[in-house]
Amino acid sequence: MNCYVYGYGPADKERLIIVDLGVTFPDMDGTPGVDLILPDISWLEERRERIDGLFITHAHEDHVGAVGHLFERLGVPIYARAFTANIARRKLDEYGIGPEAVTTVSKYPEAVTLGNMKVSFVPVSHSIPESAALLIETPAGRVVHSGDFKLDETPGVGEPFDPDMWAEIASGGIRAYVCDSTNVHSPNPGRSEATVGPAITELVSEAKGMVVATTFASNIARVKTLAEAGERAGRSICLLGRAMRRMIEAGIETGVLDDFPKVVSSDDALDIPRENLMLIVTGSQGERRAASAQLANGKYRGITMKEGDTFLFSSKTIPGNERGVIRVINQFSEMGVDVVDENSGGHYHVSGHANRPDLERMHDILKPQILVPCHGEHRHLREHAKLADQKGIANVVAVNGSMVDLSGNAPRIVEYFETGRTYLDGSVKVGAMDGVIRDRMRMALNGHVMVSVIMDEDEPVGEPWCEVMGLAETGASNAPLVDVLEEDLNQFLMRAGTKTLMDDDRLETELRRITRNTTQSEIGKKPEVTVVVSRLS
Repeated sequence: MNCYVYGYGPADKERLIIVDLGVTFPDMDGTPGVDLILPDISWLEERRERIDGLFITHAHEDHVGAVGHLFERLGVPIYARAFTANIARRKLDEYGIGPEAVTTVSKYPEAVTLGNMKVSFVPVSHSIPESAALLIETPAGRVVHSGDFKLDETPGVGEPFDPDMWAEIASGGIRAYVCDSTNVHSPNPGRSEATVGPAITELVSEAKGMVVATTFASNIARVKTLAEAGERAGRSICLLGRAMRRMIEAGIETGVLDDFPKVVSSDDALDIPRENLMLIVTGSQGERRAASAQLANGKYRGITMKEGDTFLFSSKTIPGNERGVIRVINQFSEMGVDVVDENSGGHYHVSGHANRPDLERMHDILKPQILVPCHGEHRHLREHAKLADQKGIANVVAVNGSMVDLSGNAPRIVEYFETGRTYLDGSVKVGAMDGVIRDRMRMALNGHVMVSVIMDEDEPVGEPWCEVMGLAETGASNAPLVDVLEEDLNQFLMRAGTKTLMDDDRLETELRRITRNTTQSEIGKKPEVTVVVSRLS
């Protein structure tokens, strides 16, 4: 859920640019029922008139995913390279926003000048085409925002690492390097995308039944590698999953992808012998609605997996997604499908992020005065800061909400701002502190009881009745829980005084208390309780 802000000018009057506007994804433990998590942009909205533009480094969802959802609240020009601009325009189109909202910018040395800042898109290798670092030039010095990157001289799709270009950029002096920290704990130099091709080709060629492979849909280079491996093995290639097809279309439209093997439709795939077919599908993180999970559940677009087939995860499981991936693996295992994943020696996937030696190499090339670690968990930021200390580079660990002053000889955190999350919940956006998700979690954990009572002045009309959800039907009394609740509530109404029976608030409070206590005694749970008191006029 990346969102950075750079500013230049007097305090509280700075002209601002935004770098990236991404999303993150919910989980059933902490955000049940939520569709998507967006950054809370209240701070930016309050300063909207001072924002000159939004620059998107690349087209991964955690960097571009929120542009459609939040564009109207900001209304600022968007700048991106061609492939990223294509994806951004597709997202804006879903909200009826025209393509003119996004300006396509060529790579360095072309630059966009906004006020006192000049911004260039500097090509970097990553696991999606046309990724870029940003060179931000100001009268007070030059900043490099690394974006997500790796050092890859043979990336397959996209530009290779160019040390001469970076040396040229560094020759003008770099005040601050704001740098990706994701793989700072990985001790070996990163591997090139080209190294996975031979291993995948060998695997696909030796497989006996149908081969199905999944990777991140945005990793076009890997999708192409998989498709070429299938083609070499004499297999027909079928792409399954909307995101997969959308990314390949964007790659072809923008010219970053050429010579992609011919593909067949899912309908045609049904008529092709299994041993001559390879599917490339979405769902490398175990997403329940993606093609891989649907195949694991039994069938997707009429296609089924069978004993002797092979399923390849050409991807790394993102921390937090392990449960979903393991579920899919076990489902395939029960079918007799052979599953190959990241635990198979690491032959079929390489990371899109720079490892520790690669980070050190960039430090040595750029020779920044200041390093600000970014893009990683707190432990990654701290480790990257320690690495800077070893090289004598001034640095600071800046958590979410930090405002860092880069104008001196060393970085200083000068202010903290409240940052938060906005939940896309169905078709509406709710704040993290609004209580909606908290109430949902309470119901999920504790169950729910609806108590209904009809009153005529100070007399109940009939007995109260209860509706129970998410709770055991029978408790300690060996009687239906609903019957026990209704009996206890009715006993209370028979004994209650006129003052209580005439006061809706007091009546609701007592009915709720009794319901929770009875449920606790019967089944050991204190549920969420809704009380409805209806009075005859």
